[in-house]
Amino acid sequence: MWKDYSSSYLKGNRASGISVIIAAFISALLLSLLGSLFYNLWYYEIERIKWKEGDWQGRLVGEISSEDLALMESYANVESLIINEELSVGQEKTVDLYFKNMRTILTDMPQIARLVGLPQEAVSYHYMLLNMYLIRDPADPAPRLIFPFFLALTVMACISLILIIHNSFAVSMNDRIHQFGILSSIGATPRQIRTCLLQEAAILCALPVLLGNLLGILISMGILNGINILLDDVTDRLKLPFTYHPLILLCSLLAAIVTIWISAWIPARKMSRLTPLEAIKNTGEFQLKRKKKSPVLSLLFGIEGELAGNALKAQRKALRTATFSLTFSFLAFVLSMCFFSLTKISQRMTYFEKYQDVWDVMVTIQQIDLDAFDEIQKLQEISGVESAVLYQKAQAKRLVSEEEISEEMLALKGFEHAPEEYVSTLDHSWLVNAPLVILDDLSFLAYCEEIGATPQLNGAIILNQTRDFTNPNFRERDILPYLKGTQKTTVLCQTGQEDFKAELPVLAYTQEAPALREEYGTLDFYELVHFLPVSVWKEIKGEIGGLENEAYIRILAREGTTLAELNELEEKVSQILGTKYEVQIENRIQEKQNNDDMYNGMMLILGGFCTLLAMIGLGNVFSNTLGFVRQRRREFARYLSIGLTPEGMRKMFCIEALVIAGRPVLITLPLTVFSIGYMLKLSYLDPFIFIQEAPVIPILIFLFVLLAFVALAYYLGGKKLLHSSLIDALRDDTMI
Repeated sequence: MWKDYSSSYLKGNRASGISVIIAAFISALLLSLLGSLFYNLWYYEIERIKWKEGDWQGRLVGEISSEDLALMESYANVESLIINEELSVGQEKTVDLYFKNMRTILTDMPQIARLVGLPQEAVSYHYMLLNMYLIRDPADPAPRLIFPFFLALTVMACISLILIIHNSFAVSMNDRIHQFGILSSIGATPRQIRTCLLQEAAILCALPVLLGNLLGILISMGILNGINILLDDVTDRLKLPFTYHPLILLCSLLAAIVTIWISAWIPARKMSRLTPLEAIKNTGEFQLKRKKKSPVLSLLFGIEGELAGNALKAQRKALRTATFSLTFSFLAFVLSMCFFSLTKISQRMTYFEKYQDVWDVMVTIQQIDLDAFDEIQKLQEISGVESAVLYQKAQAKRLVSEEEISEEMLALKGFEHAPEEYVSTLDHSWLVNAPLVILDDLSFLAYCEEIGATPQLNGAIILNQTRDFTNPNFRERDILPYLKGTQKTTVLCQTGQEDFKAELPVLAYTQEAPALREEYGTLDFYELVHFLPVSVWKEIKGEIGGLENEAYIRILAREGTTLAELNELEEKVSQILGTKYEVQIENRIQEKQNNDDMYNGMMLILGGFCTLLAMIGLGNVFSNTLGFVRQRRREFARYLSIGLTPEGMRKMFCIEALVIAGRPVLITLPLTVFSIGYMLKLSYLDPFIFIQEAPVIPILIFLFVLLAFVALAYYLGGKKLLHSSLIDALRDDTMI
């Protein structure tokens, strides 16, 4: 049967075969491209997180002996562990753990801590890294929506591509019912018909699927290289390496092959069950089993709207690919643009605008001894520098008694709701985290003047503030006094070694922090921040310890400084510090530009992907309208016979084009409103701020292009139909 019918049919009906080949090729290409891009971006984000924050998965901090290390290493799910020498201080060790199966890390880590006798507050997780493997801790306060958003978008896109292949086969094979009826009447069995169609599918799609997958890999490689070129000027970033996992190729091929087989089997099975007479009588015309009212179209456009509504219902299956592709592409485009716009607004408000008057150049120095650092004065004397502050952070604890707590904090029930990792309860008192910020002496004296305290270098300034934990809005938190502020001294303890103490005079209690690129109380509302001068730190560092390895220099340039001037300032700072210290330098304007470039690059990638999906839907619309002469000439001949004018037919075409292009908007609008509302709720952003900066113009341009191409498709199809002989179409050439 293959030689007698299929091969001759494919040779004689190249257009039908080409449409299936194109659908299989494009779908396989996009499946491969999408899978490859998603895997590369996922792999890149993991490597970037490891590069920035380390590759540890779980971490334990405390007094850990060699026997404890052996116990942890013998734990069944622990693959390896490393003592983090940089974070370990004295007897207190920091141990980074790696697991064979990360899925159970949230239950394994508390068990390991109990095994070695450490409290639960000694346990910490690498939330950002775990999130990339979809491991979510309910205690993690950050929403971390970007990766789940991309994953959901990718899954939806893959489903749409699979449906495109299926619908392409269904439309192509349904057009051949008449021909298979003739074959059945001359003795072809249902099994032979099914086998014939599956053979055709295999012959038509084998090479396109393979080529589509290979081309998708090459395009993915080209896109990543293009992104690297586009972001070549972005400093302090990890380049996008191209990686490919064989599982991606296997999944892409398997998805395409299984879809093609199912897509060919379903219509083949359906057609094999038709009687020869039913198949031969099929004219290829769109049929509507039951007339349905279209009240909206009738109200707006009259009888032409009613006819257009019925015509669209009859073409529902033929236009399924177009409807799904256009709807999904428009939805994905709108959500992507809104999501990135919302993220940019949020980051601008919480970072760039919030600190634009605080810093212009930021220097991070590794392994520095504050006692011996004397270059800060040279930096302050650089032309164009308004101020330069050297600071370093250390971890400590402080005992807070019930008598010290402010009335406002007592109204919030004090430490009753405080997590164990932040607050330890003792007899009528609490041991809280007291982060130390050590400023150079000149900056500390300037800070004293700013808050109205007597400038001196023999004590500490306490940031006397906490936040209302009952208010989850991180943008407008209620600042409350932490302590009454009557104590003249403060007693600091070493973390994990509370017997090591240092008593300091309190120079002032204040709710005004120095102008640093720091935010306090973001996660721990109960921390009591102390600001110290270097002179005091020299005296107590032996008892307190806990000093971090990194120090920072915050440089604020004069107002109106340009990017070129900041780059020149960076060079001067590098000349002073680069030869002696390991430094990392960034400036605010360049970082803002780098951030915008990265967002624009991601929006460009997603916009291009949505455009490809839209092209598939538009291709389906074009293929459908170009078949008007064969599919709809009898329909319009009947309309002409009952008095419909050519102008009425043109009006019908316009209505159908408007519905096809407008339906994605109507479907997308409520989903978009719900999704954006949910994002705004999570980000606590004022809706009016988002509305003012919403990406309306790109969305309108995308919608206008969709409408223009749908209108063009209907113009070409309608013109071809109106120039054909509609009188001949009324002749019944089927068997009776």
